[in-house]
Amino acid sequence: MITGTLPTLKRSEAKDLIQNAGGKVTTAVSAKTDYLVLGEDAGSKLKKAQELGITQLTESQLLELL
Repeated sequence: MITGTLPTLKRSEAKDLIQNAGGKVTTAVSAKTDYLVLGEDAGSKLKKAQELGITQLTESQLLELL
């Protein structure tokens, strides 16, 4: 799950990187979500992820993980 505006990657680029590494990108936060990649102005998806205890990553943390 990606929310907000990422500093250097377009959303489509981040999605491709995640999928190429075997991940799945969804459009909604749920209990099945493992990570939330945060950009600027994350919004309501961040609040939902916090309520569910989902790990949050910055763009740089995502790139390190991949």
